[in-house]
Amino acid sequence: MLALAAFGSKAALAAGSPGLTTHMLDTANGKPAEGVRIDFSVLEGGAYKLIKTVHTNADGRNAEPLLTPENMKVGQYELVFYLAEYYTKLGTVLPNPPFIEKAVIQFGMADAASHYHVPLLASPWSYTTYRGS
Repeated sequence: MLALAAFGSKAALAAGSPGLTTHMLDTANGKPAEGVRIDFSVLEGGAYKLIKTVHTNADGRNAEPLLTPENMKVGQYELVFYLAEYYTKLGTVLPNPPFIEKAVIQFGMADAASHYHVPLLASPWSYTTYRGS
């Protein structure tokens, strides 16, 4: 997995600047995951409300930060990565139903002046995330 961490190391925001970024690495194929649909939502009034839907580029990242310094807010957020859709498009034969349809990551941002990076390392059979830099 250390080799995968080197993929897509270009930062979308200047190092240390506030904002929210994400990317996905395809651990089954050893490459950045291009074309993954990601829904980004915020928790409001007890329910997650969609802010935007993005797709990853060739580096496994979306073109722009999910949140820029200007629109960072303390709160609870959710990222939904559509794993089965991605692997099906690649031609990967998945069981019916797929073992993992979506990777749902719910996380909190307690400091609007910080940078948050939420990477996803995934295969059709597993996924993991962490707070990156």
